Amino acid sequence: MRKLDADKLVVASHNAGKVREISALMLPFGVETLSAADLNLPEPVEDGETFIANAELKARSAAEKSGFVALADDSGLVVPALGGRPGIHSARWAINPATGARDFAYGMQKLEDELAADDRTAYFACALSLAWPDGHVESFEGRVNGTLVWPIRGGNGFGYDPMFQADGYDITFGEMDASEKHNISHRANAFKKLIHACFS
Repeated sequence: MRKLDADKLVVASHNAGKVREISALMLPFGVETLSAADLNLPEPVEDGETFIANAELKARSAAEKSGFVALADDSGLVVPALGGRPGIHSARWAINPATGARDFAYGMQKLEDELAADDRTAYFACALSLAWPDGHVESFEGRVNGTLVWPIRGGNGFGYDPMFQADGYDITFGEMDASEKHNISHRANAFKKLIHACFS
């Protein structure tokens, strides 16, 4: 495992919510974060077939184009009753055909419409990839299991958070305080592995 000795890294994402979460996780380690949007980096085509493949693709692209170490996340909601959908297509699933824009209220309604009532189990999965400008990559995966609820609850978080209730909790990610979510989320689980391997 390669250790991170840089004091600055690029978060390879144009998703403001995701950048905020990752930046908050990096804060205790004294690492300054820049987003791909801050540096006007293009978004690469995500044509991988797994979360790790897409995270590595984004991290490599950002590291190569910026010259900084880059951290990329690929994450999504996996619903076994829907054959694993939306999975790696979680962001695309939420594109509203009426507007052509990403609309998670539409995406959650679409999930509810397609979901079988008897099995509402789901999990959030996250792959984190740390890439260096020389092409070296370290990748880690995390997940959090839960249940999909309806109607949606809460205005915190982003994406499918108001529909997802983690096992052992009676509130959704959308109702959860950000610091509490950071302790148990799929991203936090992957991040703990990354920190253990590349920081300690």
